[in-house]
Amino acid sequence: MGFIDNIRQRYSSASLLMRFIYINIAVFVVLRIAGLISFFVTGSSDNLVQWVELPSSLPLLLQRPWTVVTYMFSHYGLFHILFNMLWLYWLGRIFLECFTPRQMGGLYVLGGLAGAALFVLAYNLLPHLAMSQAMLIGASASVMAIVIAIAVYRPNYPIGLLFVGDISLKWIAIATVFIDLISVEGANMGGHIAHIGGMLMGLWFALAIKRGHDLTAWINRAIDAVVLLFSGKKKSGVGQRKRAGRTYNYHKAQNENKTSKKKSTSSSPDEERLDEILAKLKRSGYDALTDEEKDFLFNASRKRFT
Repeated sequence: MGFIDNIRQRYSSASLLMRFIYINIAVFVVLRIAGLISFFVTGSSDNLVQWVELPSSLPLLLQRPWTVVTYMFSHYGLFHILFNMLWLYWLGRIFLECFTPRQMGGLYVLGGLAGAALFVLAYNLLPHLAMSQAMLIGASASVMAIVIAIAVYRPNYPIGLLFVGDISLKWIAIATVFIDLISVEGANMGGHIAHIGGMLMGLWFALAIKRGHDLTAWINRAIDAVVLLFSGKKKSGVGQRKRAGRTYNYHKAQNENKTSKKKSTSSSPDEERLDEILAKLKRSGYDALTDEEKDFLFNASRKRFT
């Protein structure tokens, strides 16, 4: 019982990034144990896996609509989950330097949905795939969305590689896209198609953020509504604290600034300065700010969120 309590405590105190990794690992362990038991009893190890992986067949998908979500948290191969979780951990930490945990969680889900959509469309619309049946499993599309998003947003972010040294994140993203494109004709065709769907979602997210629009806002509201529905709790007016990165998020700063205005009828010089910088950020984007303005936003974020 102490072991279970320790796991529960670690999960409850973990960041959202680590919670996503814990969930993937937990589902992997359950699937492997269930597969082992099923193998000794029935001679087949995929009895449970078929209920969480995404089918390309529309009639079967209509019978198992939950697989649109469950597939992106499920793995069956050891190296499959190892590779995906390492990517999620390394690139997820860089993503959180610029964005909030909620944006990361929302993009994870959106990337998985985009990968699922492109996978199903390809196997039902392309003539040479229309007669084929395939199943999709793994968090690759979700992870690729996060990888491409941060690579587009911070293309020159230095990544240290063994035997190579520092290399810009954009080159890693370009290599990843190239490998997926040339691998579409391989044995894992459906998986690579889903990867491309996730990548497109990551690209869309990054470009939208630069224009001041957060694509993850609606999916996070939907997730909140579902959680509140099943938890039976009334919606609380107390907002969750969000992590402020070095590059200040416009939406987060704007919401906090509106709240501070309601609390006081008169604005301080710092608040007026913040208003001016936020207006410039909305018009021209983060890159248009001077170093002094970036530092001001960063210091303002620390005061508000610490």
